[in-house]
Amino acid sequence: MPSMRVEIPYAERTLSATLPDRTRVLSTTEAQAPAPVPDLAAAVRAALAAPRGLGRLRDLVRPGAAVTIAFDDATVASYGPIRGVAIEAVLAELAEAGVPRGRVTLVCANALHRKLRPAELARLLGEDLVAEFGGRLACHDAEDRDAIVDLGRTAEHGYPVQVHRLVAESDLSVYVNARYNRGFNGGWKSVCVGLSTWESIRVTHTPDGMSMSVRDNRMHAVLDEMGRHLEARLGRRVFKLDTLLADAWNVAKVVAGGVEETRREMLETVAGLYPARRDLARERFDVLVWGVPDSSPYAVFSFMNPILTLVSSGLGYLGGVVDAAGAPGCTVVLATPVPDRWDRVAHPSYPEVWERVLPLTRDPYEIMRRFAEDYARRPEYLAAYRTGFGFHPVHALLAVHPLRRLERVGRVIVAGPEDPAVPRHLGFETAASVEEAVARAEALHGRDCAIAYVEQPVPARLR
Repeated sequence: MPSMRVEIPYAERTLSATLPDRTRVLSTTEAQAPAPVPDLAAAVRAALAAPRGLGRLRDLVRPGAAVTIAFDDATVASYGPIRGVAIEAVLAELAEAGVPRGRVTLVCANALHRKLRPAELARLLGEDLVAEFGGRLACHDAEDRDAIVDLGRTAEHGYPVQVHRLVAESDLSVYVNARYNRGFNGGWKSVCVGLSTWESIRVTHTPDGMSMSVRDNRMHAVLDEMGRHLEARLGRRVFKLDTLLADAWNVAKVVAGGVEETRREMLETVAGLYPARRDLARERFDVLVWGVPDSSPYAVFSFMNPILTLVSSGLGYLGGVVDAAGAPGCTVVLATPVPDRWDRVAHPSYPEVWERVLPLTRDPYEIMRRFAEDYARRPEYLAAYRTGFGFHPVHALLAVHPLRRLERVGRVIVAGPEDPAVPRHLGFETAASVEEAVARAEALHGRDCAIAYVEQPVPARLR
């Protein structure tokens, strides 16, 4: 029988697999890669010189003003020098307005992600900025009530808006966004999630609330309402630098100005780079095959665990194709060794969610109903988040939200697991090889069933 060979991502390497020749190849990579800017510092200066919707920084502050510069944390896969270069450019323009560096505070917008150690911050900003700012460089703490300001609720839908006190009390807040990932990040997500609390974040971080869409993004519609309320309450606007990458290390475009103005311009560019997932194929597939690389935004400076591998990445970040091209009741084949290992410092609540919660239910809506309040208040896990460089305890529950795709997926077969008991713990089936998994799916869906192999972008890692 005619066949085709593919190299499937499999943790830190690839697997060679033979698939039926009728297999369609779907690609989720960008239609075209933008070119890197030739001079990053010059591109940032040019953006600051022509802000969208706002005046220049030097015209927005008086001499001696207090300024906060916030920036994306390490979960945003941007590994070049953009954060440090942008901060230095902002500092230079503030100096022209009579704002000395000593009047500026730096804040890492890590939301419910783990705080970063000084050496890890130095990987993002450069050692010089970390050493210079010292105590004026901090990671956001969503549980530090003294550092949070409650700005009330939006008029239209009553969304709670809570934000880091420095955003409310500084004369000017500047945010350095380090990457656009389709339509997922950027915009008001930077401030209204990155510098907020679980009470605000939970409005958008629901099993069906997150969205990668470039157009008509339901998550950002909520965040836009929050952001407009924030600026109305503060009586001043937030200044933003938004970044589009050519790759994880190089910048393709920088835009500065108002939050909504910069996002609007960035999305116009992003829309031309990626095919809409709903346009991947006109047909629906009975079998979808892809590999899971050993990479996750939540494993930077750490390593993968079964929840991140099988659910957050496997069905989540890599699984959008299910909604776009999967037939109801389809079979998903994931190639991954998924070792049973846990970083109990970085991901303190994850093992308990795996051991205690997932055996009871795989329904993410039920999981949030039954367990979110408990985990949000667990003192040992909150202490690990606040002082132990661990993710917030509810983050493990958020990481299992992609299980909602099981409403469409009939079964998941994990090909090549080191220990079959690991995926079976989630109710997933296992196979020794991709070929065995596909043959089993063909036996279920029919010898002529529609099969697709999904090419996923190869993730870069922080060097």
